[in-house]
Amino acid sequence: MNKIKLFLIEIRKEMTKIRWPKKKELLKSSVATIGVVLVLAVFFTGLDFVFSSLMKWGA
Repeated sequence: MNKIKLFLIEIRKEMTKIRWPKKKELLKSSVATIGVVLVLAVFFTGLDFVFSSLMKWGA
């Protein structure tokens, strides 16, 4: 039981060291992430279209 209590106390100490992002910073990072995901989705969709067209053309 003592180990669990010590563990929880250490967790609490570590949580105070975390630098949480500000709202503006979080929004900026989220928009960048969504943008990259969308660009990659379009890229891989294009590759899929090209390769499936090549497969149909070759068959």
